[in-house]
Amino acid sequence: MARLSADDRREQLVEAAIRVMIRDGVAKTTTRAVVAEAEVPLGAFHYCFRSKEELLQSVTERIMERSLAPVRAVPEGTTPYEAIRANLHLYWDRVRSRPDEHQVTYELTQYALRQPGLAEAARRQYRHYLATSSDYLEATARTLGIRWTVDLPVLARHGLSVLDGLTLSWLIDRDDEAATAALDEFARYLASVAEPANPAPANPAPPNAAS
Repeated sequence: MARLSADDRREQLVEAAIRVMIRDGVAKTTTRAVVAEAEVPLGAFHYCFRSKEELLQSVTERIMERSLAPVRAVPEGTTPYEAIRANLHLYWDRVRSRPDEHQVTYELTQYALRQPGLAEAARRQYRHYLATSSDYLEATARTLGIRWTVDLPVLARHGLSVLDGLTLSWLIDRDDEAATAALDEFARYLASVAEPANPAPANPAPPNAAS
């Protein structure tokens, strides 16, 4: 067996855990199942992770990282709505490309809340989501040269709630048309609470004519 660095071994185990969770469900995912999927000895797990909670957190972060497309610059003349909508659709395309992984995140939350000692994993999961939502909004503002007129923590929680609910609804009904319409409506809302970061100064009043 090739020797891997600790980081590479963690990567291998996280990806194996995701595959097992998709195949068998979160509740049936054991450390032994994960190492069997990764084809590594059990000791490798304890070398890379202090606990199953730490593995669950790493799985959550990995799925979120794959979902987020970089905020892209837009051509000059593009309206804030068009730019925000384009970036939201980049995110949504990634959600639709990996539906099984996103189903796993909802299972992870419910599983953690019901397991003694794992509730903190669910809280950390959503703290991570909130931080990611905030970072994404900040990146969007920088790229588009805008500022949000709503306090960032409030807007980040609002955005997380919208996208979280939209993702869960789509996982249930797979209604692409309805999901796209809701996503576009959210883009309109975000555009409505955005303003230029550096608005052009008002034209100065002409000097009074000499009497």
